[in-house]
Amino acid sequence: MVLAVVLLLVLAGVGVVVTRPGPVAGWLGDDAGSAPSAIGVPPEPDPSDVLPGPDPNAPVPSPDRVRAALDPLVGVAALGDRVNVSVADVITGQTLFDKGADDGTVPASVTKLATAVTVLAARGPGYRIPTRAVAGAKAGEVVIIGGGDPTLAVGKKGYYPGAARLDDLAAQVRTALGGTTPTSVTIDGSVYSGPVYGPGWDPDIPTGGSGGAVTALMTDGGRRDPGVEHGAAARFAEPDLAAGRSFARLLGVPTNAVKVGTAPAPAASGGTPAPGTELGVVQSPPMIRLVDIMINESDNLVAEALARQVALARNQPASFDGGAAAMDAEVAELGLPADEITLSDGSGLSRRNRISPSLLTDLVRLAASPDHPELAGVFGGLPVGGWSGTLDERYRNAGTATGAGSVRAKTGTLSAVHSIAGLVTTADGRLLTFAVLTDQVPGGKETAQPALDRITAALAGCGCR
Repeated sequence: MVLAVVLLLVLAGVGVVVTRPGPVAGWLGDDAGSAPSAIGVPPEPDPSDVLPGPDPNAPVPSPDRVRAALDPLVGVAALGDRVNVSVADVITGQTLFDKGADDGTVPASVTKLATAVTVLAARGPGYRIPTRAVAGAKAGEVVIIGGGDPTLAVGKKGYYPGAARLDDLAAQVRTALGGTTPTSVTIDGSVYSGPVYGPGWDPDIPTGGSGGAVTALMTDGGRRDPGVEHGAAARFAEPDLAAGRSFARLLGVPTNAVKVGTAPAPAASGGTPAPGTELGVVQSPPMIRLVDIMINESDNLVAEALARQVALARNQPASFDGGAAAMDAEVAELGLPADEITLSDGSGLSRRNRISPSLLTDLVRLAASPDHPELAGVFGGLPVGGWSGTLDERYRNAGTATGAGSVRAKTGTLSAVHSIAGLVTTADGRLLTFAVLTDQVPGGKETAQPALDRITAALAGCGCR
């Protein structure tokens, strides 16, 4: 609810309707043109009015005064020798600060802003990812087809609120089979292709808890324990097999009768039910909520799943390479400079990724535009300085406190790489977008993150007229 209010406040400042930032009912699958929609999901009620957001008539800061405020902060030793920055006015697009703004820089998890915009553009905010079960080639064989929903849960106690559940799918299968007893489970994850670990990932990422194998079927983002707190968690090395075994247990099938394969083509005959007959389907939360999760928790497995949804929407292979190419193409189709983005994954774990700060501010401006209400879902999950997500513990000291509640941004962290990009409301009520990317930081986050926060807090506290 808090995040929804933040979204509404931000969008109010750029002329979007305050009470409903776009066709939310359609995003949630309620109109006839959106597909697929979850069975039994009640329509979302209209939200109440909220307080007015930033004033669109507030004065635009002077570029000279913004430079005077930021130059000393951008040049500090804690940020290293490559500090690339873009600051722009959200409404007019006027550039207020530019230092290496067009230079490709390792973005780390700030990459997720590009993932969010491109998947909302390609799939739409109301799209839901299906997980299906069909009859196999042999009597009693059930094939579970992973569609790429990383939030799928086994039962009620899943990690992600509102997730689709395997126990619901199993109940549908038992009903559809009638008197036929399930005897085996086949896992079909063939919608994905290529390696399960990303190019350019550090060697410790697959086992370090923040990343893991990317497969089309998994439960709870591949976590072994869905009850863990947010953040790093032990993951299954083969999340598709783990999910298939959980599904088998729900059907009363021995786990040694679980194998990897592909679903048969639908057949007119050959058993009851016939091979390929759909036995059940469950749907993920709508894309707008998956984007919220990805951005607010900086969830890397969700990010990789959403990058593959961009690929599937554009008829590209659902792989690291296919997702990256599709995201690049989507950026170009949105009218943005695609030569300023080169990706190898959708999460930002790859050190091969390059994004310019100015492209990030362009993405934020585009998402805030009333001409693209379908992209507004980017803002709902943005962490708020001193309040939520990855910014919860930041902007809490004397040097950065002016950014608390005023800075709404996605952060990124790898060793020697620290970044932040998003929105800030100035002391005069003007809404700005910013991106600060560094990829040659000499120290750790203990010194780099406060240095970044001082830059954005200066924007929040400076009318700079």
